[in-house]
Amino acid sequence: MNYYQKVKDMYDMLGQGKMLEAFEKYYHKDVVMIEATGEVRNGKDTNREFENNFMGSVKETHGFGVNSITSNETDGITMVESWMDVTFKDGPRVKMEEVAVQRWKDGLIIHERFYYNAGK
Repeated sequence: MNYYQKVKDMYDMLGQGKMLEAFEKYYHKDVVMIEATGEVRNGKDTNREFENNFMGSVKETHGFGVNSITSNETDGITMVESWMDVTFKDGPRVKMEEVAVQRWKDGLIIHERFYYNAGK
């Protein structure tokens, strides 16, 4: 599979509620993830904990979608514009929209940066 096919498969898994399975399948053990706030998380274990905490904070998912996907197969870079409509356990229902830029190494995501309105 090329990078486009991999990232499409990953987001198809996310749309089926398989966030943690997609994480295990497509992320490198040395992955670095950077939030729009500037928060940096290093390593798969740290990021797995973050993903588990996020999923644990969600009461209900109302929808998920991908607006666009693109890839640079030569440089191993993919970009995805997506959205998620969720209600959190602490109350608010939120439609989150983001762009994720992934850099791939050895067939896995080694670096991912998220762009969204972090709110201040």
